[in-house]
Amino acid sequence: MIKYNLICKDCDKSFDSWFASSREYEKLKKLKHINCYNCNSLQVDKSLMSPNILNFKKKKQEKINEKKFSDIKKTIKKYQKFIQNNFDYVGENFAYEARSIHYKSKKKSKGIYGNASLEELKELNEEGIETEIVPWVSEKDN
Repeated sequence: MIKYNLICKDCDKSFDSWFASSREYEKLKKLKHINCYNCNSLQVDKSLMSPNILNFKKKKQEKINEKKFSDIKKTIKKYQKFIQNNFDYVGENFAYEARSIHYKSKKKSKGIYGNASLEELKELNEEGIETEIVPWVSEKDN
């Protein structure tokens, strides 16, 4: 299999296509079976292709990025554990519970965490109720 970068002479669209071989490409071109997906023109030619070269610097950078991501994920999970152990989970009722705590003189001994839309968070902040968005990583996430 060979991949060619093709370009339409009529609409200047560039697209990739796979062929069994360069001979197969030439055969299909001669039979006028290669056309532009955008304008259906038969004026399609191969354009210059750059070879796919292994880049060890890129691979090394990817490993560094994976390590950073792993470290960040571990830190988030540590924060999650702290929040779960020290705050009450209120689920989808976060905005209601936050207002109840803020406006009632009776304060809870523990803080709360849960789910709220961005609109709800904006409204809470406009009312002077401080909130924070904490990234949450599911146990299922890689």
